[in-house]
Amino acid sequence: MEFLTNDKLLIVGAAGMIGSNMAQTALMMHLTPNVCLYDPFAPALEGVAEELYQCAFEGVNLTFTSDVATAFKDAKYIVSSGGAARKAGMTREDLLKGNAAIAEDFGKNVKKYAPDAKFVVVIFNPADITGLITLIYSGLKPSQVATLAALDSTRLQDQLVKYFKLPAAKIENCRTYGGHGEQMAVFASTTLVDGKPLDSIIGTEELPESDWEVIKQKVVQGGKNIIDLRGRSSFQSPAYLSIEMIAAAMGGKPFRWPVGTYVDNDKFKNIMMAMETTITKDGIKVAPVKGTPAEEAELEKSYKHLCELRDEVIQMGVLPPIADWKNLNPNL
Repeated sequence: MEFLTNDKLLIVGAAGMIGSNMAQTALMMHLTPNVCLYDPFAPALEGVAEELYQCAFEGVNLTFTSDVATAFKDAKYIVSSGGAARKAGMTREDLLKGNAAIAEDFGKNVKKYAPDAKFVVVIFNPADITGLITLIYSGLKPSQVATLAALDSTRLQDQLVKYFKLPAAKIENCRTYGGHGEQMAVFASTTLVDGKPLDSIIGTEELPESDWEVIKQKVVQGGKNIIDLRGRSSFQSPAYLSIEMIAAAMGGKPFRWPVGTYVDNDKFKNIMMAMETTITKDGIKVAPVKGTPAEEAELEKSYKHLCELRDEVIQMGVLPPIADWKNLNPNL
C-alpha cells in the first residue's frame, strides 16, 4: 500500500462528526499509515476507533487516546475540529468566547508537544480567529497554519451549478475572500461559467442582478441552510476539504481553493483571512487578491469586521496586544 508520507497525522476532536469523517477520509485517501485520533470524550472516541478498525483498512497504524501528550507527541500534521459546534440560530461569531479559549489551549499543545509539526489546519469557528490564536500560541510559521475557508468558495460553485444547470467542471475558479462568516467577500470577477466571465453575465437575461444578489446571500448563509435542513452543522464538506488541505501539505495534489492564512502587508495587517493561496509541501503561498472596486471594497469591509473580532479577543485577554505577539511567536 502506497502512502503520501509515513509521518503521524493527528486528528483533534475525532469523536465528533467532522473529526470522525476526517479520519475516515484520510484513511481512504491513503495519506499516511500513522493516524492518531484524539478527543477528551473517551467513550465516543473509542466508538469512532472501533468503527474504523471494523472498516479493516489495510496497512495502517490507527491509534486513539484522550491523553494530550500522547496524542500530540511526534505529530507532523494536525487538523482540529475540536471546538463547540454551531447550533440553530447561532452565527459563527456566537462561538467566539468558548472556542477562543479552546484555540489557545490547542496552540499551546502544539508548541509543547509537537514543536516540529509541519502543517496545522484549524476548522472550528469562528475559524479566522481560532486560526489566528492557534498560530500565535503554536510558535509555527504563518505558512504552516491554515483555516478552512474553502467551504465558502465551494458553496459559491454549488449555487452557480444549480442556477445554470451545468456540471461543476464548467464553473471554474469560484472565489470568496476575507472572513469565513457573514461578512465574507463573494467575488464574481474570478469565475468562469462555461468559459465566460461571470461578471460579464451578471445584469443580463442570463443572470439578472437580483438573482446574483440571491445567490450571494445563499453562499453567505450556506452553513445556516445546512443546519436548517439537517438539524446540525455541516460535517461532510468541512471534513473532506480539510483533509484535501492536509494531503496537499503532505506533497499531494496542490489544494485548489482559497484557505485562511495569516496576512500582514501594507493593506491587511495582523489578521487571518481567506486569500488567494496554494498549499504545497512547502506550506501556504499567498498571491495578491484582485477584483473589481466593489469587490475590493467588500473585502476591506470583511477585513475590518475580522479586526473587530480580533480586538475583542485581545480585550478578553485570550491574546496579548499585537505588539507583544512576537514574544509568543518570533515567526510573526
